[in-house]
Amino acid sequence: MIYAKSNPIESLGEHTGKLLDNYEILKDSYGHILMDKIMWKLLKIAVEYHDTGKIYSQFQNSIIRNINRYRGKNIKEIDSDFEINIPHNYLSPAFLPYKNWGFDKKICKVLYQAIAYHHERKEEPDSKIIAEIIEKELCNKIKDIKNELDIEVDDRVVSLYTNKIKRKYRIKKDDEYYNLFVLVKGLLHRLDHSSSAHEKVELAVDKNVGTFTSKYLKRFPVLREVQKFSKDNKDRNLIVVASTGMGKTESALLWIDEDKGFFTLPLRVSINALYDRITKEDEIGYGFAGLLHSTSINHLEDSKCEESEMIYEQSRLLSKKLTFCTIDQIFKFPFKYLGYEKSYATLAYSKVVIDEIQAYDPKIAATLLVGLKMINDIGGKFMIMTATLPPIYEDYLKKVVDEKEIVYGKFLTDTVRHKIKIKEKTIIDDADEILTRGRNRKVLVIVNTVSRAIEVFEQLDNNKHGVKINLLHSMFIKKDRAYLERKIKEFADDEGENGIWVTTQLVEASLDIDFDYLFTELSPLDSFFQRLGRCYRKRQFNLDEPNVFVYTEEVKGIGSIYDKDIWDKSKKILQNYDLRELKEEDKIKMINKLYSRENLDGSEYLEKFDNALNYIENINPYELNKNEAQDLLRNIDNVNVIPRRIYENIEKKIDEYKSYQIDKNDADSIKYFKKLRRDIDNCTVSIPYYVAKKSDVISPISERKRLSDLYILERKYDFKDGKGKGVLIGEMLSNIL
Repeated sequence: MIYAKSNPIESLGEHTGKLLDNYEILKDSYGHILMDKIMWKLLKIAVEYHDTGKIYSQFQNSIIRNINRYRGKNIKEIDSDFEINIPHNYLSPAFLPYKNWGFDKKICKVLYQAIAYHHERKEEPDSKIIAEIIEKELCNKIKDIKNELDIEVDDRVVSLYTNKIKRKYRIKKDDEYYNLFVLVKGLLHRLDHSSSAHEKVELAVDKNVGTFTSKYLKRFPVLREVQKFSKDNKDRNLIVVASTGMGKTESALLWIDEDKGFFTLPLRVSINALYDRITKEDEIGYGFAGLLHSTSINHLEDSKCEESEMIYEQSRLLSKKLTFCTIDQIFKFPFKYLGYEKSYATLAYSKVVIDEIQAYDPKIAATLLVGLKMINDIGGKFMIMTATLPPIYEDYLKKVVDEKEIVYGKFLTDTVRHKIKIKEKTIIDDADEILTRGRNRKVLVIVNTVSRAIEVFEQLDNNKHGVKINLLHSMFIKKDRAYLERKIKEFADDEGENGIWVTTQLVEASLDIDFDYLFTELSPLDSFFQRLGRCYRKRQFNLDEPNVFVYTEEVKGIGSIYDKDIWDKSKKILQNYDLRELKEEDKIKMINKLYSRENLDGSEYLEKFDNALNYIENINPYELNKNEAQDLLRNIDNVNVIPRRIYENIEKKIDEYKSYQIDKNDADSIKYFKKLRRDIDNCTVSIPYYVAKKSDVISPISERKRLSDLYILERKYDFKDGKGKGVLIGEMLSNIL
């Protein structure tokens, strides 16, 4: 038996057979989109030969040792002339009878590299040692490979290919067969990972979200214009600017229709809410969707989803027909990290929706735009869906994507929802005004930092006189924050409830809540317009007074969270609309003025955007690993901590996790171990690195690898009976979102 896997034990023939089955599933499912016959031929060859190098004695012995250790076996190891364990993927191309197929040298190079790098390794392939192994050992195992896999192999195998797989010769974007290489290598990754997980590479292929959405929309008399536009242009790339409440989500689902899709939003809370809505039977009822972000498994379990593990795993493998995700899960590929071809090749036959692109900072927006260009280049489709689109984003796409390949649509409602009043004072100074409104109405307060949110909350809570005051920001541990996010939705939906919620910009994107009044510190216009979407969300303005109050003095977070140039320019533009009813067209005009290249000339914002575009467009491939790319995309500068009081409550569970002995042959044991970790993660909160590096703020939980990524936060944590102020770090909270 030639071993391929140790847990469960699987022969090379069995494993390769699973890949071939998945190859047929993939081809049957999306062969009508990926129609390059050479690609499918190369991919099948890559599947058949990708693991042939596993016949090398040292690989076999490593599998045998694992089987003996974890399965209680006593299998004799294979005698070998070698001690070094050369990665099997560097040996596999030796068995390719390339002369039999008549490919030219460049096509052969695609095949060699797709197989040689189907596992990305740090070490350079060593041609000399590979040649020695081939000559002394693999030449004698040709018959074994042929019998195991029923494939063609020449009577003599040679190492001439090793020159073709040197790192300095790796295939890059300017090579003639770059797209072909991405598809063969990336899809081989997909097939290998799905087969190793014993999952199908594609699921529910015949379940079209467009059909489910159309059925849902029959509840309404007619399709809205934006929905009809998206449905009529489902074979094109779309840029859609539409007002809040016009049915953009349904428009995107009609555009995806029968294709594989990825739907992205900036915030996990918004993704969770959207996933719930799409999958619920009394809503669109599309039960075949996946959910993918850093805490998606927690949301699925909190929602009492019986198949949470399975949905998470299938989403992680990109197997779901439609996946709701954050951008860091699929948009790492523009950084061309080690293994980026997997997600990039998947997007070649998928449609990607970018919702709320204006909510990302200029560096991440630049990454998305480069990614959209790459998706178009390789055959995929994209849709940008937003209430306001900065002109510099549109200008870039017009420059890099043929104008015939993008259709633009603008759908603005005539409904006026807001009248704003600009107050040149601090929001703290208007506490009495806020309390007065909160007695009989739903009032939302949005400020720019956690410290200001706590300050406003304390001011209101000390003078509330029966008014219900609630606080929500990012500095609660995950399970408490999830509880508060549910509560603010329940509050907004309950017509009989009045009171005040004090929050940060945490709630401003896509959270479906509707309040009567909004009191907010001024933020940049795109952020401000998002905040407006939480007040009179679905109603026509009908008051004798403004329903939005904007505070411009002693505003927090300017120069740290928000770009000062953008904030100053936003203030100047917005002042022209004081005490005016705000039309949707007004918002577009303001954004067009704010984010024009001319207006931004010389600003730090434009410099960041242009520098990021230049960096990503010219990045050297394979310099980053997957985690480094993910950190760049998340703009990671945070540390995960457990407040001391919470840590002491769960210390036994932490000790159990640290010392838990996993039985790799017992699925329940593995499942329990993962659950322990999730339970611990639910008690964490992210704090900025610059706060964490203060020597007395955090202390390590463990010196061992397990939990070495978590720390104890030596600060007070305030939350009891569903209410509190969260982490209290004093003045150091001043720049935390």
